Amino acid sequence: MTAIAVLDDWQKVARTSADWEPVLARADVEFFHAPFADEEAAAQALQPFDIVLAIRERTPFPSSLVQRLPKLRMFGMTGARAALIDVAALNARGVTVCYTGGGPSGASTAELALGLMLAAARGIPAGDAAVRAGRFQQGTRAGPVLAGRTLGVIGLGRIGTLMARYGRALDMRVLAWSQNLTAQAASAGGALLASKDDLLSEADVVSLHLVLSERTRGVLGAAELARMKRGAILVNTARAALVDETALIDAVRSRRVIAALDVFHREPLPATHPLVGAPDAVLAPHLGYSAVEVYAEYYRHTVENVLAFLDGKPIRVIETTAH
Repeated sequence: MTAIAVLDDWQKVARTSADWEPVLARADVEFFHAPFADEEAAAQALQPFDIVLAIRERTPFPSSLVQRLPKLRMFGMTGARAALIDVAALNARGVTVCYTGGGPSGASTAELALGLMLAAARGIPAGDAAVRAGRFQQGTRAGPVLAGRTLGVIGLGRIGTLMARYGRALDMRVLAWSQNLTAQAASAGGALLASKDDLLSEADVVSLHLVLSERTRGVLGAAELARMKRGAILVNTARAALVDETALIDAVRSRRVIAALDVFHREPLPATHPLVGAPDAVLAPHLGYSAVEVYAEYYRHTVENVLAFLDGKPIRVIETTAH
């Protein structure tokens, strides 16, 4: 019988997010609820499987891992784009790669960015910890009112536009910048066009919403972080590699910047990472897309993809041969 591995189910939602019974009637399915320690562990665990179903941006699938899975015939991923998955290597091995829709992941990510901004501004995680420790307000700090302050949105696409709207609802002044953004497009997105330097120096909150590419990788380095106001909040729900990690750690440790992060250079974030112990950091475990409605579409499409593949008529197929 076909063996199927459902990976990256760290929140244990895959089984209840869709009707798996038609798949279970035709295949042996194993759900993996914890991350692999490394590529070696992933290779050892996945060698027996014919089909691997993964959530993007969790388990990396470089070519080196693909080559170690001789039985693999189908690979399913959530969404249609994943930086950690070498689709070309899978295709070169003759593996059918299928994608899913993303559901309302734009709204879920923008809402999380809003939540991180508010949590960082008012010190909500520290307040929660103080109450649970019996200290109530003792040891907490007073935060600023965001009304009348400036929100800088870097990347005014689908998610960035939602974040700009939330900023305006809070009576914030909203600036926006990206490399190709025009004044007209910024205005249509509810923001004022600014240069990157002006946005960084004027914003009380900077929120990142760029797609990661070679052009945007490291778009905020030490020089850019140094331009930010002391005590400004940096929200990142996009991709960790948009920001130079060493520069960010330095900025947070020196208490120049408050970081509100949902994405990290290594996930899961090790407990020994410098950001874990930083008082001026609010950390979420990559929850941007982790919403009930998003998972429902991910796994409904995943089940459809598997059944179509087993019937010899694959759907939602990604094909590329270029590295």
